[in-house]
Order: sequence, then structure tokens, then C-alpha cells
Amino acid sequence: MEEVWMSAAGLFAATLLGSLLGFCFKELPHKWNDAVLGYCAGIMLAASTLGLMVPAFEQADHVWTVVAGVMAGAFFLNVLDLIVPHLHTVTGLDAETHRNNKKLNRILLFVLAIALHKLPEGMAAGVSLNAADGSGQTDWTVTAGIALQNVPEGMVVIAPLLLAGVSRWRTFVVSTSIGLLEAVGVWLGFALGSLSAVFLPVMLGFSGGAMLYVTSDEMIPETHAHGYQKLATYALLLGFMSLLFVERLG
Repeated sequence: MEEVWMSAAGLFAATLLGSLLGFCFKELPHKWNDAVLGYCAGIMLAASTLGLMVPAFEQADHVWTVVAGVMAGAFFLNVLDLIVPHLHTVTGLDAETHRNNKKLNRILLFVLAIALHKLPEGMAAGVSLNAADGSGQTDWTVTAGIALQNVPEGMVVIAPLLLAGVSRWRTFVVSTSIGLLEAVGVWLGFALGSLSAVFLPVMLGFSGGAMLYVTSDEMIPETHAHGYQKLATYALLLGFMSLLFVERLG
């Protein structure tokens, strides 16, 4: 249980740190928003593969169970994406519509978008804590990756709220609440992953699929929508290599 508390506290602290830094960079140019988000996308790609899918395949008796888990995770996020009103841009800076958005204000839609983004991240970290390596040591790859990307991501999600006229205090409360939601996700993911050793590879795949869906469906398209796709691509590569480096240090 100590590892779960550490993971939840670490992710929350990283989100909080990013939010505090965001108050200093509330007018970050779109170019650098895309670069930061691209870096975060690269970390999520590495975390979903190295920290979730690779351990899933190593522990699974049948490859198809992991594949099914990955597809189920993506489909689950797809369904939430369709039925929950939210903005489809992680930074909330672009104008867009959603078929369920007409009765909700833009700020609430943005908060719901980040909540949909953070919950599966927390669950992924929690599930991965059940996947000990050959020596029985806890695998911290996913937690480290998500914490690493929470700082820059926390910076870029502050800007839309401040630019929309939300007070600094309310913005801080919102960002703190989102961080707590991710911490809850850690406990939920850990509980689901610990149900049974047979079920664990499926949940690892499920979490990896959910993270890949968010990365591919929202983060990468957003970074390529404003003419800065080359910068965003190199930032993604840097993010991917950053987690590889962290994983090797571990």
C-alpha cells in the first residue's frame, strides 16, 4: 500500500507544481503550447508501451488477452468521448463544438476534458504498480512518466482558465481537484489490477489502450493543428526518449 500512496502523492504533487508554474506563463504562445503538449504525448506513448503493454505481454499466458485489453481500453475512452460533454482540445484554446456541449459553459467543458484525460492516467499508474519485475521490485515506469509529463501539462492547462477570466484562486482549486481525481484513479487502477494475477495483463493492456487513445485522438492532432507540427514532432521524440532515459536509470 505504501507504493500506492507514493504514486498518488507523486502524481498530485507534479500536477500541483505544473499548475503553480502555469500562473507564471499564462500567455505562453501557441507555438510553445504545442511543443509542451508534444513532449507530454511522447512521454505518454513511452509509458503506455514500456510501462504497460510490454509487462502485459510478459505476464500474459495468451497474447490475444492483451490485445483485447488494449482495444477495450481504447473503446472505453471512445465511448466516454462520445457521451460526456467536453472540449476535444487538451489546452482548451481552440474553438470547437461537441454534440452534447450546448447547455454547458466552455470552462466546465474544459474541466471535463482534463478530467477525462487524467482519470485513465491515474488508473494506468495504479494498475502498473501490480506488475513487479523479475526481482519482485515495483515497476515505477508509468508513475515516473506520468509525473514527468504532469508538470509541463499542468502549465499549459492553466492558461485557458485564466484567459477566460476565472480568478487565480478558482483556477488553483480546479487544478487541485483535477490532481486529486488522478490520485483517486491510482487507487482505482491498483484495486482493479490486484483482483487476480490472470486479470492483471488484461488491465495493463486496457490502461495502455486508454492512454494511447487519448494521445492519438486528442494530444497529437492538437499539436499538429496550428502550423507547428515539426516542432511538436521533435518535442514528442524528446518526450519519448526522456522516459526511456528515466527507465534506464531505474
